[in-house]
Amino acid sequence: MGEWKSTACILCAQNCGLEVYVEDNKIVKVRGEKSNPRSKGYVCRKGMNIAYHQHTNQRLTHPLKKVGDSYEQISWEQAIKEIAEKLQSVKDEYGPRSIAYMGGGGQGCHFETAFGLQVFRKLGSRNWYNALAQELTGEFWAQGRATGKQYLFAISDDERADMFLASGWNGMVTHQIPRAPLVLREFSKNPDKLLVVIDPRKSETAQIADIHLPIRPGTDALLMRAMITIILENNWQDTDYINQYVSGFDKILPWFEGFDAREAVRVCELDYEQVKEVAHLFATRKSCFHADLGILMNRHSTATSYLQVILQAVCGRLCVPGGNVIPPYLLPLGGHSDERNAKTWRTLETDFPMIMGMFPPNVMPEEIMSEHPEHLRAVIVTQSNPLRGFADTSAYEEAFEKLDFLVTMDINMTETTRLSDYILPSRSAYESWDASYFSWNWPELYFKMRRPVVEPEGEPLEMSEFWVRLADQLGFIPPIPDSLYQAANGSRKEYAQELGTYFSQNPEAAKIAPFILAKTLGKAMGSINLSTLWGVLLRLSKRVRKDAVRAGFTDGPWLGDDIFQAIVDHPEGLWIGQSNPDNMTMLRTETGLLEIFAPEMDEWIRSIEPSSEEQALKKNEEYPFIIMLGRHTPMNMNCMMRNPEWNQGKRACTLAMNPIDAEKIGMIDGQMVQVTTEAGSEKIELGITSEARPGQVMVPQGFGLEYNGEVYGMNANRLAKNTHRDRLAGTPLHRFVPCKIEPVIE
Repeated sequence: MGEWKSTACILCAQNCGLEVYVEDNKIVKVRGEKSNPRSKGYVCRKGMNIAYHQHTNQRLTHPLKKVGDSYEQISWEQAIKEIAEKLQSVKDEYGPRSIAYMGGGGQGCHFETAFGLQVFRKLGSRNWYNALAQELTGEFWAQGRATGKQYLFAISDDERADMFLASGWNGMVTHQIPRAPLVLREFSKNPDKLLVVIDPRKSETAQIADIHLPIRPGTDALLMRAMITIILENNWQDTDYINQYVSGFDKILPWFEGFDAREAVRVCELDYEQVKEVAHLFATRKSCFHADLGILMNRHSTATSYLQVILQAVCGRLCVPGGNVIPPYLLPLGGHSDERNAKTWRTLETDFPMIMGMFPPNVMPEEIMSEHPEHLRAVIVTQSNPLRGFADTSAYEEAFEKLDFLVTMDINMTETTRLSDYILPSRSAYESWDASYFSWNWPELYFKMRRPVVEPEGEPLEMSEFWVRLADQLGFIPPIPDSLYQAANGSRKEYAQELGTYFSQNPEAAKIAPFILAKTLGKAMGSINLSTLWGVLLRLSKRVRKDAVRAGFTDGPWLGDDIFQAIVDHPEGLWIGQSNPDNMTMLRTETGLLEIFAPEMDEWIRSIEPSSEEQALKKNEEYPFIIMLGRHTPMNMNCMMRNPEWNQGKRACTLAMNPIDAEKIGMIDGQMVQVTTEAGSEKIELGITSEARPGQVMVPQGFGLEYNGEVYGMNANRLAKNTHRDRLAGTPLHRFVPCKIEPVIE
């Protein structure tokens, strides 16, 4: 007989609650978890097919070492010993900048990140490449300038808003907020609410919008500058809010004085009166804003995000209910790394700064191929498949072949593991205790600790355990007394007292506390991640303590342990905090105000004007189409769904083209075409649809994966040049790639 078990989807950052029916150690049924306080039973098609992520015939079960052209199974002891020796050797010979950590977190397994980062910090390296820097770091930088810290970014408070402005976001498919389709339909159907969408095409979200601005691809920054100009020219700005909460307003005014908004809107191929109406509505209603990859992976990405911050600030829509608010958090997603600080690392070859403590994956191939004496030579990859997940597959293939050694830890044999010197099997999200820190709500702070629902096969480890073993082999963990191991098997309060005594006598050990907990309490609990959660909760910040008390917990010396027990007792997840209703208290700027002037943006913003943009957007005769790499559909999920059977019978990977374009170039639905960009060429089936905008074609991300000896669909990142990227954050410009399309001649 089977059993229903509580868990969560890990295919996107919303991590909707799921219940899975497990029989014979396999997930055979899935349903939405109605008791989950955040998702309330909602689940999309992807979550319903989570079994295809968990159960594949490419699962890794034992450590493997490359010997010649093949792999041999080895023990964990041998793997850890040899990896530690080689990592230390490269670092000793070439310096700490020659080693890098790529990965950590995925969509729902974030605990290993702290361990991986700590190991590399002990080695002296700050080289961390993460998928967040493939999409979000430009936005983190822009919002961090306003709020004081890059991890203090604002989210849409749609629950209390009466106008939702969606820019470059197809929330009906991509989610990005809890229960997104339900929320967006409410805005669409409610006569007291308003949904406005800025998107080049008539997306699923645009189809239900009250107002759709079908913007010309690549002109988002120009439109933002025009909208702010219109608001200021008509005195629609919130002067009282600006005087009370905003710093730098007088310094940004020259960017909009004398700017020709009407001409800018013409270049954007929009109706001026309609844009003016949207600007007025946003400035005068209880409006919130949400941008997605249509902005974050497009021309002027970071500048557009920065202009959006200015738009919200001048309209009084930041840090206020119904606007965009800074959510509470248990732990931040990353660290604040200000590039103005001389101690902040920059990449050696490409000179990109860390943002949120991480570097953009786009630059890694160049950092490996560099002639700099400290160029990257050794990389450890976890929860990531850069040969399919990141821009420029060809550049990655060439670069990874040059590495002194590559280690990959994953649940499956992937395109990246096949190039690795060591392949390490990881437990999956459904075989481990783990969690996501994407709890983007306000004012509530949500947390759910997933527990194992199926048993692992073979010898896979929790990813955190790999890092603990590696740290031990490298000599980073001091001797631990037997008394601490014994205390770990008793009550948690007795253990905490023994741990405090140990740390007081060994202050250096306290600096690597998670590793000490891992070897003692983690062993007793059967999960390093679970012991880490307890350790985090035992040392709550003042802010989180106050949030917890507002949520109903009783303050006291064991508040953290009480929260831990509540989390364990509620597998469906629960609200563990309630943020201060005055969201301005979250700001960490020197002035205590929203600081909206960044001098580094002066030249960039001024350069975004109608004539220069029109010139830059002139049709390229060699590459006459603009391809949108990474279209979201219910049938693609990055590289996390390797088994194509979940889409059996569906046309999941096609090049979407408007019928007008197809007729012009004489192509028909279903034929094979070759798409060519500066980066390379790929073949794909043509899918003719009115959902595509004339002149713009689209392909989904997450295909081109090998399964059972066959490659399913097209690898979009083969068409993406890694140097085609944002000038500040290094994020790829996937939503604006010139291309040509030709029929495949058999």
